[in-house]
Amino acid sequence: MSSRRLITPSERSKLDPFVVATGDASPRDQRNLMERPFFSLAKAKRTRPILYEAGDIRVEVYAVSEHGMATIWDADVLIWAASQIVEAENLGLKTSRFLRFTPYQLLTAVGRRTGARDYKLLKGALARLQATVIRTTIRQGEHWRRHQFSWINEWEECAQRDGRVEGMELVLPDWFYRGVIDRSLVLTIDPAYFSLTGGIERWLYRVARKHAGRQPKGWLFEIAHLHRKSGSLVRVSDFALQIRRIAVRQPLPGYQLHIEREARSELLRIVPSKLSTSPVDSAVEALGTSHANSIGIPHAALSGLRPREPQLTLWPETVIPDLNIESNVESNRCSGPARLADNAEADAERPTKHLSQPSLPLLDRKTGGRR
Repeated sequence: MSSRRLITPSERSKLDPFVVATGDASPRDQRNLMERPFFSLAKAKRTRPILYEAGDIRVEVYAVSEHGMATIWDADVLIWAASQIVEAENLGLKTSRFLRFTPYQLLTAVGRRTGARDYKLLKGALARLQATVIRTTIRQGEHWRRHQFSWINEWEECAQRDGRVEGMELVLPDWFYRGVIDRSLVLTIDPAYFSLTGGIERWLYRVARKHAGRQPKGWLFEIAHLHRKSGSLVRVSDFALQIRRIAVRQPLPGYQLHIEREARSELLRIVPSKLSTSPVDSAVEALGTSHANSIGIPHAALSGLRPREPQLTLWPETVIPDLNIESNVESNRCSGPARLADNAEADAERPTKHLSQPSLPLLDRKTGGRR
């Protein structure tokens, strides 16, 4: 008696494709990914899990030995996808988690070259994004529970016999997609972000963009707290040294970094400087501190994106942003005159502590390279 193998249909068969057409889209990032340790900050393969906990917020990131953990450079794929989805939503077009695009569109949008090596690196990034497993309690409502997913559910390339790639398809996880179509959870970022070469400075820019916004006095962090939030494998002292070096170079677009000291604590103040391109999609949080005390795929309906005129400033000058309480839950004091609302939920998230037991026994947990 012959056995018949069960074939599970692709998730793409249940989704309408969102075909990304040629057009400019302002880079946008998902708020929940901007301040917590979701990615490896090292280019060397990392397999040691990230285990982060602060109050009711938990983030667990696991990697397999074959591919390693998705890096902060791999996250450019998610930033690009979020940018295209938000731009299409702005134009009243229908979107979905199922994207069709050309590698050329993605690579050029995030400042990469388009040679054979770059296409190969892109496929490596997609493999790591799919293989990385995330468990988190973020955005799980009043009932505490974990949501488990990978950054990409599945992906496929459409290539000719000579190996030339004509198009790609990928399916995003529902957790990420819902966080993109909710406009309060998306921020515009400076296109110069893609030119940042260091993993820590890339992560630091995302932290700065989310917390400091355009507040005149910026945001004050204790460096030891930043180390815990980054998920970096280096020692606190080495992390602090790298932060000092970054502060000397001042590479972050739109922000100035200043090292301060208070008693025995070393602090980093992030202050907005010259504003750059593209308006922000929604209000950013107010002053506060954190623990300082047309695509080549046939028969597809095209949903074109129109290029937009360049904007003069990063944030509207006529709007004073409201407080973003969610962004203040990891704060415990102000860098300026205290306002109760700035720290109303300061105790909701205590400093990071590691979870004692990783909970994915089938995944490889060997220690990876250090950064």
